[in-house]
Amino acid sequence: MGRPRGEAGDAYQRALGLLVRREHSRRDLARKLAQRGVEPAEAEAAVERLAGQGYQDDERFAASFARDRANSGYGPVRIRVELAGHGLGEDAILRALEACEADWPALARRQVGRRWTAAALAEPDRRRKAVEFLLRRGFDQDSAWGAVRARGEDEDDGFHGA
Repeated sequence: MGRPRGEAGDAYQRALGLLVRREHSRRDLARKLAQRGVEPAEAEAAVERLAGQGYQDDERFAASFARDRANSGYGPVRIRVELAGHGLGEDAILRALEACEADWPALARRQVGRRWTAAALAEPDRRRKAVEFLLRRGFDQDSAWGAVRARGEDEDDGFHGA
């Protein structure tokens, strides 16, 4: 009987149910509750309570999100934009990118190495497409061009990094 009753309790239980499945930012959690018909004030109170109890934490969400996206081959530019879209501030975004401890140039090289051979990158059109691919994935110009140049210099018998 320790459960809160009424709509506020319902909002809390719904929010808790969402957090059990995966991490959510405060903004996303409040938005999802609103989509489920919870009044904004009740949603905010539920999110605040969960944050106070440590069940919801924007820093933890941001670090987890950044790590997952980096592991999926996305660069820091795109991850930064996506985290901002989840309602996180610049400081939280910077801490999340630092927490994932990614070697962005090496990650860009791996992405190129998975898709193009050194011989293929001898063609200017393919080099351009490889750079455009990395830019769409969220790598900066220097990392993108560096990765393509490094792969283009590799032997055909295997990628050995640069």
